Amino acid sequence: MTPPEDTHATGHGHGHGHGHGHGHGHGHGTPQPPVELPPGPQDVDVLVVGGGAAGLAGALSLARSRRSVLVVDAGEPRNAPAEGVHNLLTRDGTAPAELARLGREEVERFGAVVESGRVSAAAPWHHPGTGFAVTVEGADGGSRTVLARRLLVTTGLVDELPDVAGLAERWGRDVVHCPFCHGFEVADRRLVVLGLTPMAAHAGLLWRQWSDDVTLVVPAVEDGGQALIDPRGPDAERLEARGVRTETGRCVEVVVEDDRVVGVLLDDGRTLPADVVVCPGTMTARSDVLAGLGVPVVPFEVGGTAYGTRVEVSPTAETSVPGVYAAGNVTDLHAQVVGAMAGGAWAGAQITVDLVSEDAERAVTAARARIFERPSWEERYAGDEHVWSGRVNAVLADEAADLTPGRALDIGSGEGGDALWLAERGWRVTGFEFSSTGRARAAAEAERRGLGDRVEWRDVDVRTFDAGEESWDLVTCHFLHLPDGGMVEVTRRLAAAVAPGGTLLVVGHHPVDMPPGSGPGRHTHTPESLVPALDPAVWDVLAETRERVAPARDGSGDLTWHDAVLRARRR
Repeated sequence: MTPPEDTHATGHGHGHGHGHGHGHGHGHGTPQPPVELPPGPQDVDVLVVGGGAAGLAGALSLARSRRSVLVVDAGEPRNAPAEGVHNLLTRDGTAPAELARLGREEVERFGAVVESGRVSAAAPWHHPGTGFAVTVEGADGGSRTVLARRLLVTTGLVDELPDVAGLAERWGRDVVHCPFCHGFEVADRRLVVLGLTPMAAHAGLLWRQWSDDVTLVVPAVEDGGQALIDPRGPDAERLEARGVRTETGRCVEVVVEDDRVVGVLLDDGRTLPADVVVCPGTMTARSDVLAGLGVPVVPFEVGGTAYGTRVEVSPTAETSVPGVYAAGNVTDLHAQVVGAMAGGAWAGAQITVDLVSEDAERAVTAARARIFERPSWEERYAGDEHVWSGRVNAVLADEAADLTPGRALDIGSGEGGDALWLAERGWRVTGFEFSSTGRARAAAEAERRGLGDRVEWRDVDVRTFDAGEESWDLVTCHFLHLPDGGMVEVTRRLAAAVAPGGTLLVVGHHPVDMPPGSGPGRHTHTPESLVPALDPAVWDVLAETRERVAPARDGSGDLTWHDAVLRARRR
């Protein structure tokens, strides 16, 4: 006989048993503050709290997905007293310890690590993305912090049993609670069902399926109380028709002789003969670790009566805290081993999907970041051919045509096309370019055209640029793009460099020109998105999108482009 997966009974309502092989904590329900850790790789992709059926099934799914997995197992299964696990296809009757051993060996073959220990605390960390710093107390008494990108909590539940002498000691042997777990093994024996809840009649009828010798014991009606079974109601009629005897009283002791149950003693002194006692308990989710992360437990109710607590999860097995998943009896109080396995496997698959998505986002972020760093631009300018046409950008030619030449600042000056055009028209120009190759090409072209004394080239990263006391009459920036709204901050920095009465001109690619699948906002911005960088009390601002026709680089014809133009004049 065996209870369902993932828990161990507690006697007399004291909760001294533990979940199925769980590494669990002792939190008091207060969410832990985020842990600030230095950047670096995490120890594992997923830490599984609990090595029962749900935890090992989740670990197997994750390990087969080539994820790094650590299972922390306290070695205290709920079904430890049971002789075998039942209703498990191909493994019916397997001893719980043997099933756990087989499971550990299997997940380890795929690279997961299973260790004895206990998770005593967990707190979020943020380097990078979602993750958790988990305190693991080892079997040797030591303690360490493990960094995990995701948590899978399979800590099971605790059965709170009524205060009946001898009851807890026989739990899982000849004191049972689930007919689908134990019914076949106790068939045709004398069964006494302790009816302690509004589901008493249901329990009596259900157990009648396995034996024709069933006695249902229900408590007497106290003053002002309501009977669990109305003697004149349909439940009583159905019980009688099925041959289920009903006795009134309260069980105070499970009578044991020669290491076997022989009866139950009632509070009125009567002893009812029995070979097996059926007793419901209150099933409480073992949620210390989850409570410490701010994950609440909710009542488990049937017909308005609470029978325990559980943790709610989404259809993808995620709790209310992103990155924390749960499976097994901690979420489903009625799950048998097969159900807990299914829940764990599903959770493992969903965590894999979650991590795949996060990995893709990380890769995109890294790729975008590389584009904006010096090595990328040095590589781009490393060839023998010029990257750009050398012609002035069309918007600059239009906007600067009527401006009185003065001091101009060209941001991202590249090979010098815009800066040299301005110099030829009388401007004294400063070019900012952090590629040494780009600056060298621009300087060489300036000397060739006799403009070397009118243009100064500086190695400046515009993301950290501070104009200080310096200012220019025209600050122009064409097709510089930064991810994640970075151009707003750049525009703010450039605006600080514009002299009174001067002009700021920022031109970029509009999102409508980006090909499908290139990502939202990649290498683009709208002109309106930059306006918040400018104080309307200081600036006269024009933000508009302009069409421009230009030949395609592959010579296939002309293309129409849309330029995001921000032109602002400092009053």
